[in-house]
Amino acid sequence: MKRFLLLGAVAATSAQAAADKIIFAISQEPYPPFSWKASSGQWSGFEPDLIRELCKQMQADCRFHELAWDGLIPALNSKQVDVILNSLSITPERKQVVDFTEAYLQTPALWVGEKALKLTPTVEGLKGKTIGVQGSTSSASYLKNYFGKTAKVRYYNDQDDVLSDLRNGRIDIMLADQISIEPMLELAENNLLESKGVAPKDPLFGEGIGAAVRKGDDALRERLNQALAALRDDGRMQSLSAPYFKPDILSLD
Repeated sequence: MKRFLLLGAVAATSAQAAADKIIFAISQEPYPPFSWKASSGQWSGFEPDLIRELCKQMQADCRFHELAWDGLIPALNSKQVDVILNSLSITPERKQVVDFTEAYLQTPALWVGEKALKLTPTVEGLKGKTIGVQGSTSSASYLKNYFGKTAKVRYYNDQDDVLSDLRNGRIDIMLADQISIEPMLELAENNLLESKGVAPKDPLFGEGIGAAVRKGDDALRERLNQALAALRDDGRMQSLSAPYFKPDILSLD
């Protein structure tokens, strides 16, 4: 009888260990200040730091799995990864295919163009213009919906490529997350670019940025929510964000 109890305990321990191995998807494309791969090979940025702290809180063995940005959700739903915590906006379209935690960030979208070029970022003001945006993002959905019929929308895999084409005059204006694009405007190479204003709030931009899990994986989603709440409550979330951006974009309620 003791032997069966021992085997049962070992099996339970093994199952718990397996459950505690969590694979987080991370986009190969650099997206500072959210995430980028340092020369050492270590993932840096707010979200890798957040993942590590969440895993400490959950006492989980977590790994990063690198993928192209547009492959993140397919990889999640094919069970290659368990969680996407990588600047994924909570939108009605995405909620049809994945489940989200509570939002951990709120970020508006910012228009950027050349200082010398006078543009009004409205449907009428950008009529006939070429707009650049990173594909498979909430900004891309917004542009497709409101500007797709009157302007030429050009989609890119990497935000750095959008900036490059903007500097070289191949597009007229771009739309991107304010948090990620504002630090880039301070670089010498972008000194001829400027903000053209924040896009208005719209459901297509979603309900903030959250972590995604597979549909129906309520246990993992709730576990992540509890860990996020713990980090908010004891100030760790604010400490993690301090090196990267202002705390007013955190979802702390």
